[in-house]
Amino acid sequence: MEQDILLRMTDITKTFPGVKALDGVSFELKKGTVHALMGENGAGKSTLMKCLFGIYTKDSGQIFLEGKEVNFKNSKEALNNGVAMVHQELNQALKRSVMDNLWLGRYPMIGGVMVNERKMLQDTKAIFEELEIDVDPHRIMSTMPVSQRQMVEIAKAVSYNSKVIVFDEPTSSLTEEEVEHLFKIINMLRDRGMGIIYISHKMAEIKRISDYITVMRDGTHVATKPAAELEMNDIIRLMVGRELNNQFPPKTNKPGDVYLKVENLTAQYSLLKDVSFEARRGEVLGLAGLDGSGRTETLENIFGEATRKSGTITLDGKPCLNRNPGESIKNGFALLTEERRATGIFSILDIRENTVISSLKKHLRFGLWLSSKSMKKDTQWSIDSMRTKTPSQSTKIRSLSGGNQQKVIIGRWLLTEPEVLLLDEPTRGIDVGAKYEIYQLILDLACKGKTVLVVSSEMPELLGICDRILVMSGGRLAGEVDARTTTQEEIMTLAAKYV
Repeated sequence: MEQDILLRMTDITKTFPGVKALDGVSFELKKGTVHALMGENGAGKSTLMKCLFGIYTKDSGQIFLEGKEVNFKNSKEALNNGVAMVHQELNQALKRSVMDNLWLGRYPMIGGVMVNERKMLQDTKAIFEELEIDVDPHRIMSTMPVSQRQMVEIAKAVSYNSKVIVFDEPTSSLTEEEVEHLFKIINMLRDRGMGIIYISHKMAEIKRISDYITVMRDGTHVATKPAAELEMNDIIRLMVGRELNNQFPPKTNKPGDVYLKVENLTAQYSLLKDVSFEARRGEVLGLAGLDGSGRTETLENIFGEATRKSGTITLDGKPCLNRNPGESIKNGFALLTEERRATGIFSILDIRENTVISSLKKHLRFGLWLSSKSMKKDTQWSIDSMRTKTPSQSTKIRSLSGGNQQKVIIGRWLLTEPEVLLLDEPTRGIDVGAKYEIYQLILDLACKGKTVLVVSSEMPELLGICDRILVMSGGRLAGEVDARTTTQEEIMTLAAKYV
């Protein structure tokens, strides 16, 4: 019914230099429903929501909130009118406390001159209690894992008494337990009559949490249907415009001799302790575990990104110090980090600069200048081989979708010609079609004799592309399983071993 429509967007268009991101897209959100927004990377999902939220100015079209036309000039105006957005890439004041981040820009004041710290603490505790979020309000944001920071962002959205909340890939950094908690919060908000817009590439989540599903492709609206009427294969076909019969490519790689050996790896400033394992040439080795188990810390210590207290690394039988990232790159290592925005992309630079920045020596001529022709050639190779959607090499990387940003970073590391690839959540926030391409790329590299270590929170992903899986728990190696014969239950049992 008409009175049930909370939000209506009609014929929204948005053009960026060289690309039409939205082409006459319409979207409706009913009160008390969860409406999933799906599509491949670059389909226009986030762009549409940013037009709603005031981050982008739409070129044409109309937006109605509770029947009244709105045109938010910025995110503050959207928030004040009951529209909140939990972004995939967190943008927080990391040196400030949880409480400061929650009330930034709207501190409760005493007499208009002094912050009312007592009220701020009370209000924070009240929201956390309501949402059953166990986070210390005084804790500094930078000391918290990504998953807890995500929960703080969700609490902030709820604190505005929002009518509409947009969740953009909210579970990309959450454990299974935290996902369950998030769904509980979403169901509570839905029961209050809020409208939830849920952007995700995870099919099982979408089917479970959504009432309606809208699919976009190449900046256009493809279909909107009740979630109960769509099966996963239907959604994939609508998203990619073709059948995608297999989720994972066939494993054609054949692991050879031991190439990388890690012994008694212990970190200086994290819980990582006495981690030892071997990885072979042509092998895809997975690292599983709960959030905070030491998966990421293992890769960072191998790469010299984090300070190592003790332990040795041997590469092809020779000692390998890897005291810092620069030395690690020289030794043939590459690290794809978990957080694209914070530690992956250089947001003010263009595609070409982001692509060649780790392999500049290849483009240096006579030690005096960089060859534009050479950099252009390598960048084009990366764009073509990664199938990156971008108007041009000079496009700023921040204007690309998250998945296409990820492709640029992977291409960057491949240009350094590494022998050992350390991949931390390589498909985080990436659509099903692009995931398949990245899986194929990983297996192709293994077929060429490269050693690949993959950290992932998605167990089906690890089972689908890995040869063996190391399971981390409480900063220690809890066990090793064969990806061909193990089960998710066995992995979860090991993951809880030292918790």
